[in-house]
Amino acid sequence: MKIVLTDAQTVIDELVNADRLREFGEVVEYGLLKYDEVAERVSDADMIICNKTLMDAGSLRLAKKLRYIGLFATGYNNIDIPYCRTHGITVCNAGAYSTSAVAQHTFALILEHYNKVARYNDFVARGRWKRSPTFSPFVYPLNELGGKTIGIVGLGAIGQAVARIALAFGMRVVAYNRRPRGVSGVEMLSFEELLRVSDIVTVHCPLNADSKEMFDSESFARMKKGALFVNTARGGVMSEKDLCDALNSGHLGGACIDTLNVEPMEEDCILMEAKNCIITPHIAWAPVETRERLMDIVAGNIRAFLSGVPRNVVT
Repeated sequence: MKIVLTDAQTVIDELVNADRLREFGEVVEYGLLKYDEVAERVSDADMIICNKTLMDAGSLRLAKKLRYIGLFATGYNNIDIPYCRTHGITVCNAGAYSTSAVAQHTFALILEHYNKVARYNDFVARGRWKRSPTFSPFVYPLNELGGKTIGIVGLGAIGQAVARIALAFGMRVVAYNRRPRGVSGVEMLSFEELLRVSDIVTVHCPLNADSKEMFDSESFARMKKGALFVNTARGGVMSEKDLCDALNSGHLGGACIDTLNVEPMEEDCILMEAKNCIITPHIAWAPVETRERLMDIVAGNIRAFLSGVPRNVVT
């Protein structure tokens, strides 16, 4: 059996490899195929494993042997599901592999905003502490998390992990979810009320028709003056222009962003002009342990499919 990886470099590096997939057959790794290269490269594949590669009638037109597409991801919006269903191709995703990692990164961003570790490290690296008249120079204001209200939009596995961390910091935790959930220590509110009372608003919902640009000029205006906005979900849940305007006007105190509408970031991304905006390059999900767990899930999905009891099937 031939297994083709179309965008291996989005998961694999010198620390995480695809060796565990070789028990199922020949594995061919392509770092990052362009769309017009895919059809030829997968023409004799029995299985395709991909992350963000577009799989549609064009890229799959030559893959007559293809029986299975596995995803290095939870989301599957890059897969033409009707095409796969029509052609008898099973599609399986990988869920719940990055919960701890994304929750951890969410708080890394929040703590950077309030504790300014990178800015103080730069202060020391430039020799400014050596020239300070006091042992503890108050160059950049710091703030405590204890007592602050964090509003979590999307109370799934990641949102609940964020809530547990917030409670450990002594924060008030409120949440909005399409379907209210009973989670210990978490107060369920309407979306509008959450925006009104939260010092920090952090997003952990999927991108769909309901959530697309739910954070726009109106939503940002409803937030507290000086509040922090955090997005480690999907870039499409926010209007980048409206966020930039809310930051530059001074209404928001800051933003911490790990996902954008277009990735990699475009040359003219408007958020590069925003004040008090911390941006990381979609790496919340990517610790070594997380990617190892992901590879285990992908291998387990293949094993289950070959045994006749497929799991994590999306079609």
